[in-house]
Amino acid sequence: MKIALLGTGFGQAHAAVYAARGDAEVVMFGRDPDKTAKTAGRFGFAHCTDTDRAFDDASFDLIDICLPIPLHSEYVLRALEAGKHALVELPLADSLADAQRVAEATARSDKQVFVDMFERFIPANRALFDAVREGTYGRLEQLSLWNRTAPLWPGFSLGLKALPLEAMHSDMDIVMHTLGTPTRLDITTVARDADHAAVEVVMGFDGALARESVSALMPMPWSARGGYTATFTGGVLESRSTMGFDGKPSGTVTAYTPEGVRELALPKADQYAAMIDHVLACLRGEAENEIAPASVLDALQLTLDIDQRVNAKE
Repeated sequence: MKIALLGTGFGQAHAAVYAARGDAEVVMFGRDPDKTAKTAGRFGFAHCTDTDRAFDDASFDLIDICLPIPLHSEYVLRALEAGKHALVELPLADSLADAQRVAEATARSDKQVFVDMFERFIPANRALFDAVREGTYGRLEQLSLWNRTAPLWPGFSLGLKALPLEAMHSDMDIVMHTLGTPTRLDITTVARDADHAAVEVVMGFDGALARESVSALMPMPWSARGGYTATFTGGVLESRSTMGFDGKPSGTVTAYTPEGVRELALPKADQYAAMIDHVLACLRGEAENEIAPASVLDALQLTLDIDQRVNAKE
């Protein structure tokens, strides 16, 4: 598999996964020659500053798009027009209309498009999805999701203008998977400055409620931590996870029921590695695409609704 990796910022998270595999040849593309060469060299990749080559070179099978959000849908459509498969960082687009255009173009194409909904591959989240689907602990009544991070990415803003699309979208996908579309949204925000803020969202459903708390106000030693508490009619699932500076996640899921307390035995998995495993398995014809554009539209609509209301408060 020959892959054109566009972007030297967050593209490094994908690059680390590809570098650990033996079945991918990667060329990293970036605008700044020195930065691109230095970043690609860390992973042993070839590099290029001519982005057009990624689309014009017939030898590339997959274009991996880790560029600023406003470019996501444009570059996916361009990949499809060039006859390439595409993997794009979330969110798929910064408007529902653009996301729908990508979904429609994908449906017409014989090429596959993947959106990096990495949280779908986290074992703790899969345990939650299974519990809801199978009714393991009864009906889900209350879901609290939280994600708090330090400024781990130099120069990257996580203020109110960025938080909803950059940090809340994947959790909204969890909400859609477990409770569906909320009938009510109540939002509270706080901003330290233009690059550091927090958002709290309370969502109402028929017979259930959910809360999302995301914060970029933490000091560096905190790193990044998150989790959920899912309260069912017959028990509780609690997940806690950390992401250290080494990029290696750790986490636990504990079940609380009338019978007692037990920690669930879950497979260890890095979400980005699991996501890319899935993408390459689909391209080999060994799996069905679980992160196609059409599957992310509902969560994107919810995230855009929150984004609009958060930034209307400013």
